[in-house]
Amino acid sequence: MAVIDRIRLRHRRIRKKVSGSLARPRLCVHFSGRHIYAQVIDDVAGRTLAAAATTEAGVRGDRRANANVEMAQKIGTLVAERSLVKNVKAVVFDRGGFTYHGKVKALADAARAAGLDF
Repeated sequence: MAVIDRIRLRHRRIRKKVSGSLARPRLCVHFSGRHIYAQVIDDVAGRTLAAAATTEAGVRGDRRANANVEMAQKIGTLVAERSLVKNVKAVVFDRGGFTYHGKVKALADAARAAGLDF
């Protein structure tokens, strides 16, 4: 089984249990080969409340590949700040099928340090 298939399978298994509401939306993360994406989603209403990604011009700078631990920390802090502006303080963490270490852990720790509770 290919790595991407195992990630998708793991993500489906996680999403059976993890769902976001207005009281506790879901902080969903995705890592591609080059970029990092994070969204705070209200699954009941089907709306994205806050988002941050390395594809944004202000975050990216002049670098091409941004999928590293340093940028994960930056995205975690940014998505937490944007969530707090929208009065979202508590979230449910959806790691997207990725194992909880490296970039995923760095993003989660940065979001917690910036004020999100999960």
